[in-house]
Amino acid sequence: MTPKLIIISGTSGAGKSSALRLLEDEGYYCVDNLPPRLLPEFSEEMLEHPEYRRFHGIAVGIDARTIGIEHEHETEALQQLLALPDRLIVFIDAQPHVLLKRFSETRRRHPLAGPSNSLPEAIAKERKHLEFIAAQADLLIDTTDLTPRGLRDMITNRIVEQRDGLSILLESFAFKRGVPTDADFVFDARALPNPYWREDLRRLTGLDEPVKHFLDGDERCVAFYNKLGAFITHALREFDQSDRSYVTVAIGCTGGQHRSVYLAEKLYGDMLPQFPGAKILHRDLPEAADS
Repeated sequence: MTPKLIIISGTSGAGKSSALRLLEDEGYYCVDNLPPRLLPEFSEEMLEHPEYRRFHGIAVGIDARTIGIEHEHETEALQQLLALPDRLIVFIDAQPHVLLKRFSETRRRHPLAGPSNSLPEAIAKERKHLEFIAAQADLLIDTTDLTPRGLRDMITNRIVEQRDGLSILLESFAFKRGVPTDADFVFDARALPNPYWREDLRRLTGLDEPVKHFLDGDERCVAFYNKLGAFITHALREFDQSDRSYVTVAIGCTGGQHRSVYLAEKLYGDMLPQFPGAKILHRDLPEAADS
């Protein structure tokens, strides 16, 4: 069940405001950029007020501009908010070069930019400023390679429609496009035979039967999957018995088309009976990029 209080924070340009708008569309009462010292009292008032019941929950945005970690009263206020039992902290981020590109393309002003510092310096300063909240996050969302639709699906699947128990995301990716920074586990499948070097398999993906047949028939691949599956199954059981709510498992290969997709799909199918709420994302498949 989704917690009643969702705290959204993250770097400017990564999609924090978009996430709040998406939650508002889903029936959440959303408020952005309240000073931290007002947040505990605000959340308590909203959670206890009868009118609150018509909303699915409360979503609060925390912006770097309103945080002064060096001020003791603001640090205490944030700690009170983060210590609430029925809450979810979501931190939305993107790689600095992507943030720089987004600000350059839209000509938006970075909230921490000024006459004495450059845009890259403002991005670095903000990231440092938000370390305290990022370290407390239950869920990290990296929007470096996410389209607006991809972010919407992520918010819907992992927050709005979250079931009781552990929320699991299996993600395939291409190492040549970078490792997902929001992954809890990252596995490298590049040592396995690459279907790309088979002319008849090159234009297919790990979703296609000929590629599955090719990898199913390789002893190294079978041994790799058996060890991977055993480790992941054990780890997820441990997380499920703890107070952890979100786990992201990323599997990469060179191009993100064959081996990583095949392994992620195989893991996904095997874990569904125990974790029916698990989700899967193929970050670097063409259809994922177009969505």
